[in-house]
Amino acid sequence: MTEKNTYQPETLAVRAGTQRSQFSEHSEAMFLTSSFTFDSAAQAAARFIGEEPGNIYSRFTNPTVTMFEERLAAMEGAEQCIATASGMSAILACCMGVLKAGDHIVASRSLFGATVNLFGGILKKFGIETTFVSATVVSEWSAAVRPQTKLFFLETPSNPLTEISDIAAIAVVAKQCGALLAVDNCFCTPILQRPLQLGADIVIHSATKYLDGQGRVLGGAVLGNKKTLEGVYQFLRTAGPTMSAFNAWVFLKGLETLKIRMDAHSANALELARWLEAQPNVARVFYPGLPSHPQHALALKQQKTGGGIVSFEVKGGKDAAWHVIDNTQLVSITANLGDTKTTLTHPATTTHARNTPEQRAAAGITDGLLRIAVGLEAVCDIQNDLARGLA
Repeated sequence: MTEKNTYQPETLAVRAGTQRSQFSEHSEAMFLTSSFTFDSAAQAAARFIGEEPGNIYSRFTNPTVTMFEERLAAMEGAEQCIATASGMSAILACCMGVLKAGDHIVASRSLFGATVNLFGGILKKFGIETTFVSATVVSEWSAAVRPQTKLFFLETPSNPLTEISDIAAIAVVAKQCGALLAVDNCFCTPILQRPLQLGADIVIHSATKYLDGQGRVLGGAVLGNKKTLEGVYQFLRTAGPTMSAFNAWVFLKGLETLKIRMDAHSANALELARWLEAQPNVARVFYPGLPSHPQHALALKQQKTGGGIVSFEVKGGKDAAWHVIDNTQLVSITANLGDTKTTLTHPATTTHARNTPEQRAAAGITDGLLRIAVGLEAVCDIQNDLARGLA
């Protein structure tokens, strides 16, 4: 495939990164092997020290994984992609690759619960401090900067309130203090948003979500330029939070339908969000595609659509929220998202349960909040399923 930079993301999702073996297969091959052989001792030595390109060991080189990396990199407009075993291992690899003891992170307080625990707990044990700030107030990012600040980290839209961070504005602050800006692009994918074009240095993905699209396998990715990601690659090569070849093959197939699915998820989510706003027992709906969303104008500028995630606050707190969940018959009660099947969860007791009550309150996660990842079913059926618990 030539001139890949001239193709649209949906074309790259089907064609980029394809490597054919001697059998000239049309569909990408799955290379299920732990290691690779060499023609000679000299070739083995040259491969191991990097003098000759080629596959060595599937912990850090595998043709199927490489195809996924090259395809996703082309879609994000990145020079390099490093695939990992999960979304959280992608965030860990990013931090281990670009930070050291004594460094400081400025991060949005509106992050996935496990990310908050990684920054505030695990990394802290190794001497890396984190200051959590508003996802939407840019001045808080500049106010939190220290001489040791090396990384800005945000996810936009945020999980679960779909807050929209101004990537371009925060990128300016990061560059002024010499920090890298990493953006978790899980909710949008490169179909709806391309953070590198807006000034970010690193893009993170939980490929488990929309990149697969059918809830089958785990995976993650870190993307950026080769110089920035050199330490990330060395961490993966040594520590081994590696994506399997089978999972990479599943993701390659998932990427081929990503554009079609993201358009459908977004259309369904917008229709459902409008319906939820009209329900008397719903106190508030959070969806970037609604004019009522605080960052609606920014979302229109920064994203192609509002995406597939809708959060809404039910009147009556946890009991009322659980009542909605327990009266569903169609949607899946699970914390995963990005699936063809609609999923519903109560963030305060699932995805953010390990966060302190103070952390949840600061992030706006109330006991009445529900997050629905809108799938590809008929919207009227999703509405009818929710209506029983909202009655």
